[in-house]
Parts: sequence; C-alpha cells; structure tokens
Amino acid sequence: MSWYLWIILGYLLVLAGFNVWRSRQVKSQDDFMVAGRSLSLTKMVFTLVCTWIGSGTFIAGAEYASYAGWSAVWQPAGAFVGIAIIYFVAAKIRTFGQYTVGDILEARYGKFARLFGALALIVAFTTIVSYQFRAGGYILNVVTDGRVSLEVGQTIAALFVITFVTLGGMIAVAHTDLPNGIIIVLACLLAIPFVVATAGGFAHTTEVLPAGHFAVFSPDFGKYPMLKGLSYFLSTLLLLMGVQSMYQKFYAARSPQEAKRAVAIWIVGVIVVETIAIAIAVFAASYNVEHQMGWDPRSLVLNAARHMVPGPVGVLLLAAACAVVLSTGMNYLLSSSSNVMRDIYQRFLKPDADPDKMVALQKVFIVAMGVVAFLMIFIPTALHSQISVLQYAYFAYTIYGVAITPALFAALTWKRATRQGGLASIVGGALAVIFFELLLPRLAPSIVQGAQGAGAGVFGGDPWGIPSIYPAALISIGLLVIVSLLTPRPSAAELEPIFGGQTAKS
Repeated sequence: MSWYLWIILGYLLVLAGFNVWRSRQVKSQDDFMVAGRSLSLTKMVFTLVCTWIGSGTFIAGAEYASYAGWSAVWQPAGAFVGIAIIYFVAAKIRTFGQYTVGDILEARYGKFARLFGALALIVAFTTIVSYQFRAGGYILNVVTDGRVSLEVGQTIAALFVITFVTLGGMIAVAHTDLPNGIIIVLACLLAIPFVVATAGGFAHTTEVLPAGHFAVFSPDFGKYPMLKGLSYFLSTLLLLMGVQSMYQKFYAARSPQEAKRAVAIWIVGVIVVETIAIAIAVFAASYNVEHQMGWDPRSLVLNAARHMVPGPVGVLLLAAACAVVLSTGMNYLLSSSSNVMRDIYQRFLKPDADPDKMVALQKVFIVAMGVVAFLMIFIPTALHSQISVLQYAYFAYTIYGVAITPALFAALTWKRATRQGGLASIVGGALAVIFFELLLPRLAPSIVQGAQGAGAGVFGGDPWGIPSIYPAALISIGLLVIVSLLTPRPSAAELEPIFGGQTAKS
C-alpha cells in the first residue's frame, strides 16, 4: 500500500482526535451552530477559505480545465467578484446575528419564504455534500494506485465527514479549518513551480494542448461558448453571494468589524488557491497528453501531486485535497442540518424546543442527511452511470443561486423588496431551475443542444443552446422586482430587524 495513504490516514486520525477533544466544548445550540460566536480574525479567514475551496476546486476544476483549458477560470472568477460584493454587507450580517439565512428571509418576507428557502437550500447543499464524498473516493483511489476503489473510497470519505460534524458541529468545523486552510494555501504555493517545470513551461504547453485551451471561451462549451462560460461565472457568483455556510461563519465572528476584515483577506486566499489549482490542472493535462499517462480528467491535480512534484510537496498537496473535501463536506452538511432544525423543526413543529435536546436531535439529522447525500452518489455508482462532479456542482450552484440569492441579497440591501416579491422570487426561481435543468430536457430532448468535442459529456446540453441559469435567473429577479413594485411598501417595523433605525424609504 502506498506510503502516501498512511500519511494521509494519519492526518485524518489526528483530526479525528482533535474533533473528539473539541466536541467536549459544545454546551449549547450557539456552540454547535455558530461556535459560540467567538471566532477570531485568523480562524475566520481560514474557515472561510476552507468552506469555499472544496472538491469544486480540486476535482471539478481539474475536470473543467482538462477540456476547457484556461477558460476554466471563468467558474472561480464568479467567486472573486462575489466576495468583493459580500465585503460591503458582512458587518450587517454579523450584526443581525442569527443562525441561518432563513432567519433573514423570515424577517423580511415571512415564514413561508423561510420554509421554501430552506427546502431549496437543503436540496442544493445535500448535492454539494454528495460530490465531496465522490471526490474523497478519487483521492483514495489515486493515492493507492487503484487498490482502493472509488466505491470504497467515497464510503470512507462519507464516514469521516459525517462523524466529524456529528461530534462537534461548528466548533469542530471552524477549528479543524485552521490547520486545513494553512495546508491548502501552502501546498498550492509550493506545488505550482514544480508542476510548471515538469510540464516543460508555458510555451511548451501551448505546443502540446489544443489552441482552444488558450481561448477566452473554449470552443468545447457548445453552440454559444461565451454564454456557457459566463453561465459558470454567474452560477458561482450567485452561490457565493447568498451561500448560508458563509453567513453562518459571519454569525460566528466575535464582532461585525472582524467579519468584514476577514472577508478582505479571504478574497486574496481564494484568488490564489483557485487560480493555482486551475494552473496545476492545465499543466498536468499537458503532461498527461504528451506522456500518454491515461489520467482521468477529474484526477489531474491528484496525479500531479503523485508524479509531478517532489514527494513531500506531493503529500502536502494530497493532504490539501483531503482537507478541502472534509471541510467543505462538513460545512455544508452542518449548514443544511441547521436548516432542518432551525427553519423547519424549531419554527413550524416545536418552537419551544429544549436547546439541549435540539443539539442531540440535530446530530440525528446530520447522520440522516449524510446518508441521503451518500446515496445520491452511491446509487449512480452502483448503476454504472457516468458521474461528473462538475455537473453536480453546476446544478447545486444554479438552484441555490437562483432560488435564494436574489431574494436574500435584496432583503439586506433593497428596502422596497416586499414579502410577496421575495416569496415569488424564491418559489419561481427554484421551479424554473427544476424545469429547465430536469424536466425540459426529458420532455423535449430535441431542443437540447450540447457541447461539441471532447468536453461534450462534461458540459452537458442546454435548451436551444442557452444555459438554464439565464432564463431561471431572469424569472427569479423579474418576479422579485415586479411583484415588489406592485405590492405595498414594507413598513418601518418590517425593516427594523435588518436596517435598524434607518428610514424605510428605498
């Protein structure tokens, strides 16, 4: 068995012991959901980095870059812009100081907006957790040279993620993210020079890879390459601007000022890691083609760690890959279980629930939702269906970004948004994504136009060649604006929880 595996397993066991120790500090619902609102600036920065940098970076990003080349930067670029926008509302989010985005949605739009928002979020986040498990399977498969199958590897990853979150909640997540975040940033910075040198440098890569890999919008994107590339940008942008995992971290900060400062540093870390990960994938793709290595496109970064860098750096990069799978899976599993408890159980079923019993019950839901996420990836594996982490990610990003983000961001920034407008946006956006992504391709397959060339299976098909996020986002935002303008302006009392004593005028 590869020595890489033993080092990584040792690292996971150390984290497990750390989580057991940290779990003893969980005394209340505040501790479990938002780490007692005590996170320092340093811990805030690294937990934000770890929450965002997941298998979407190391696995889906590699898959994307293997077919689209440098055009793959369009996907993380949405996060760069999104973080810059979030900077201006981070302090307000911390001042509001609740547990989930459902708290904000209800404060502005009422309890049904909270319910429908929670349902859309649970679907999106459970999907994100499921492909973290898949990514864990890829990692264990690569580091053992295939001795551990994808099926077994994703099962092991699921067990670690579910166990870690169940033990300590946000306390375990945030404090585990500190060493994980350091490893992620350090590994990327150390690995990239070796990968570039082993691949023969940038000029040599242009000779090996197709010209489309260096286009602004890859021709593999389909009928309208620019629309497809920008659809990935837009889906990432909308997800980040409204993603609950980030909002929970802001709630966990010691103060509004530290939350805002953490975002300013966070954007630097995300730009560095995301860009380097794509660069590693592109240079690894060149090496793969030239030397006919036969690497799976989804494992380019992992194989670069095994074959293109010195052993210690490779171990660090593989540990970083493990860290992102664990941290992202933990963050999104905790976040979605918080919605079940806070937005459904506590709000609609048992408002006077005992906080101590809430923590115990949330742990039950974490296990149950973790199993559901595992089945979402295990069943297609058992049926030998083609699984693309990129496609899973795109669906999750789109349904969340369209259904939640417009209404959520308007709740924080647009005083004219009304209860009716917010609810219409949430429901209409979710239904639009389900229709364009899941129903229309099956009801009228002839209108679906997919990508051409090597990336056809990855980028999938779009109705009339137009990515679904455009009509879905237009419906969501259009309903928000039109219905809000056609309904009575919110009262000062309705705006007070978010805007404080500010005037109710828009």
